[in-house]
Amino acid sequence: MLLNALIMYLLAGACSGVLAGLFGIGGGLIVVPLLLVAFHLQGLPELVITHLAVGTSLATIVFTSLSSVRAHLKKTQLDWTLVLQMAVGMAMGAFLGGVVAADIPGWMLQRLIGLFALLIAVQMWFNLSPGGVQEPGETTARAPVERGLVGGAIGLLSALFGIGGGSITVPYLAWRGLRMTKAVATSSATSIPIALFGAASYMLNGWGEESLPAHSLGFVYWPALLGVISTSAFTSKLGVWLAHRLPPLALRRAFALLQLGIACKFLIFS
Repeated sequence: MLLNALIMYLLAGACSGVLAGLFGIGGGLIVVPLLLVAFHLQGLPELVITHLAVGTSLATIVFTSLSSVRAHLKKTQLDWTLVLQMAVGMAMGAFLGGVVAADIPGWMLQRLIGLFALLIAVQMWFNLSPGGVQEPGETTARAPVERGLVGGAIGLLSALFGIGGGSITVPYLAWRGLRMTKAVATSSATSIPIALFGAASYMLNGWGEESLPAHSLGFVYWPALLGVISTSAFTSKLGVWLAHRLPPLALRRAFALLQLGIACKFLIFS
C-alpha cells in the first residue's frame, strides 16, 4: 500500500508539472484527486484527507509554478505590472480561503471542486465571457482596482479547491483579450502567491488537529509534498514546450476537456 501511494505521488507530480507549463495552472485539479486516492490506499483518516489533499496540493504548487515561470520567461515577455497588481489581492484571498475551508466538511468540499471544474469546462470550451465571445488581442483591463478585486476572488476560490488559480486566471485574462500564451505565462507567475499564502493558511488552520497522521504540518502532508515536487519540476518544461507549439483554440479545448473529466470524478464517482 505504501509503495502504491508513493507511485501515486510521483504520478501526480509528473502530471501537475506538464499541466503547469501547458495551461498555466498549478496542477491542483489533478494533484488533489490523485492524493485522495493515495491517502485512501494508506488508510489515512477520512475526517481529514480532503483538507490534507487540498493543503498539500497548494504547497506543491509553489515549487511547480516556480519551475514553470522560469521556463516561460525564456519564451514570453511578462507584464509584471499586471502580475503584481493581481498578486496582492490573490495572496489575501488565498489566506482567507484556507480559513473558510477549515469549516467546510470534506464531502462538501469535493462536490464544490467538481462543480467548479464543470463551470470552467463550459466557459473555456465555448469561450464565454460577460460580454460574449472575445477575440484574442492585447486589451487587458488597466484598472488596478479591478485587477486587485478579481485577484482576491481568484485567491479565495483557489485556496478552497487546492489549485494555483490558473483555472480562473487564464479564462479571465483570455476574456480581457490577452493572448493565450501570455495568459498562461502570467497565470504561472500569479500562482506562486496563491500557493504560498494558501498553504500557510492550511498549515495554521490544521494545527493541532488530532486526526492528522504523522509527518503532517497542519493540513500539509510532507511525504506527499516531497513525492510530488520530485517529478513536477522536470515535467513542467515539457508543458511549456507544448504550450508554444499548440494552436490557441486547441489549447483552450484541451483545457476544457481536462476540466470536464475532473468534474465527472468529483460529482459522479466520489
